[in-house]
Amino acid sequence: MILFLGPLMQLSMDCPCDLADGLKVVLAPRSWARCLTDMRWLRNQVIAPLTEELVFRACMLPMLAPCTGLGPAVFTCPLFFGVAHFHHIFEQLRFRQSSVGSIFLSAAFQFSYTAVFGAYTAFLFIRTGHLIGPVLCHSFCNYMGFPAVCAALEHPQRRPLLAGYALGVGLFLLLLQPLTDPKLYGSLPLCVLLERAGDSEAPLCS
Repeated sequence: MILFLGPLMQLSMDCPCDLADGLKVVLAPRSWARCLTDMRWLRNQVIAPLTEELVFRACMLPMLAPCTGLGPAVFTCPLFFGVAHFHHIFEQLRFRQSSVGSIFLSAAFQFSYTAVFGAYTAFLFIRTGHLIGPVLCHSFCNYMGFPAVCAALEHPQRRPLLAGYALGVGLFLLLLQPLTDPKLYGSLPLCVLLERAGDSEAPLCS
């Protein structure tokens, strides 16, 4: 959430209601009941994050790491994760939602940022030894979407908003290592697996 400080500020600035009213709506049982009966919400916020992190982080990463080492596995596994989103190309081509060039350009962009996101969640999984962090992160990012940087540049409150974007990125980079310190999370299953195989990756496991 720290990385999304700018987008969260932007969301609060553009929200027609104040913060207190917004929180009441978000925390209301009726709102949650409506979400839990919405199949699209369940797909984006629950099913997709859980199944994708289970497959690409909890299953695929431990299979790749003994063959490539942890470092290369962190950057190899997300490539499969990025390719898994190419099905959107066929959907857009089928329904003629845009020109062919625009569809493939959008797919290339989506592949790039999903691969980067996949590397981050792989890093989280290795450093913490738990799947809950990547799943919650995935769900939150699905909700927020890609940051609307162009809209921020044209926003009436552009200066504080861009300062929020910069502060979010700075704090994210500053706190990434301390908050994912393996000493905070106990035994790391993937690191133990590699140690038993005679391959210890000190930079990520310590």
